[in-house]
Amino acid sequence: MEIKELSNAEFNSFTDSFPYFSIYQTSEYGFIMNTQNYESLFLGLIDENKILAATLLLVEKKSMFKYAYAPKGFLIDYNNKELVENFTNLIKEYLGKKKIIAVKINPMIIKSSYDYKTNMAHINPKFEEQLEFLKSIGYYHLGFNNLFESFKPRYDAIIDLNKPLNRLFNNINIKFKKKVKSADLSGVRIVKASDKDIDYIYDQVKDKYPRDKKYFEDVFFFFKKRNLIDYYYAKLDTNAYLIYIQKKYQKQMNICNKINSKLFKRTGKNNNKIINNKINEEKYLNELKNELVYATNLLKEKPEGVILATMIITKYRNEAYILIDGFNKEFKKINAKHLMTWKLIEKYSKEKFSRFNLGGMTNPNIKSEKYNGLNEFKLSFNARCVEYIGDLELVTNNALYAIYKNSKPIRYILKKDK
Repeated sequence: MEIKELSNAEFNSFTDSFPYFSIYQTSEYGFIMNTQNYESLFLGLIDENKILAATLLLVEKKSMFKYAYAPKGFLIDYNNKELVENFTNLIKEYLGKKKIIAVKINPMIIKSSYDYKTNMAHINPKFEEQLEFLKSIGYYHLGFNNLFESFKPRYDAIIDLNKPLNRLFNNINIKFKKKVKSADLSGVRIVKASDKDIDYIYDQVKDKYPRDKKYFEDVFFFFKKRNLIDYYYAKLDTNAYLIYIQKKYQKQMNICNKINSKLFKRTGKNNNKIINNKINEEKYLNELKNELVYATNLLKEKPEGVILATMIITKYRNEAYILIDGFNKEFKKINAKHLMTWKLIEKYSKEKFSRFNLGGMTNPNIKSEKYNGLNEFKLSFNARCVEYIGDLELVTNNALYAIYKNSKPIRYILKKDK
């Protein structure tokens, strides 16, 4: 057995057929990260000209040191202990010779999966054994983080699409179903975009996403070669929106008029219940009046429409995955992201994808003001919360790693002075 650097074609051939996969373990992702200050390596474990395991490694230069990452871990059967140990020893030796001090992995080893609709938990019975084995052969577990402190999110929200469409829709939280329908009636239209529309999503996420515009451009350039990407945006038809609000206002006016008529006919009687109802309905009418003014002005200012939400989807094998998404906070109440999420669930279900991965989330059992809304959004579409093992680190060059660790205070000062 030996570790060998693979060609693009060799790596693709292996990853396209291996049982476990991730969009982050594709050659395309490696090429994208090349322009983000990472060197990419495609490595395979070879035995008698057969590839038994493989990995994309992203190598980052930290001051004078080189550190590697294997996004979503190595592509290997983690249940085969002998294979994992051999691969670990050989890759440690291979990277050590290249003066790479360590490699961080976050394997697709599931710790648990939880369905919040049925309150059913599925615990991986082999998890503790797998974790202890990895630790015994030199991996250091960096802990079970609850938020987004790790290399990649430790929790994913995944919708199983192998169900009838009506069941997928009925499984959505009732409050969210109303929001989906409301956005549709409001004049929100879902549009398939292209790389020419890259500014739409970049403008919506640039303040929260740690990548430059070049990253977004490269995502399109490399993923579209094998048709691994879709890009959609939700656009508000401001004329349709005004008509929708006008109809709602007129309907509410009729309700209020009927209540007033009813009160007039009951003059001199106990009308406390009707009066309370009148107060509530007129309050809502006043809210709609303000919305009507807003919608009228919006049409004047934006007759061409407004981009409300954006979403980049990668499509790899049987999984559609939300790589990046954003929305315009000013129009949050129109619920465009809700409608777009449902429309894409519908699309990929019809195209026979097995699952729709809504992307990372935090531990749903840990309350966090910053992330509660994110978790609620994803779980309300009846997504399973899948918990993974988290980050592990394997030191590959002990001498250089020791120097790296001891130089941390100096590196911190140098970084601070920049």
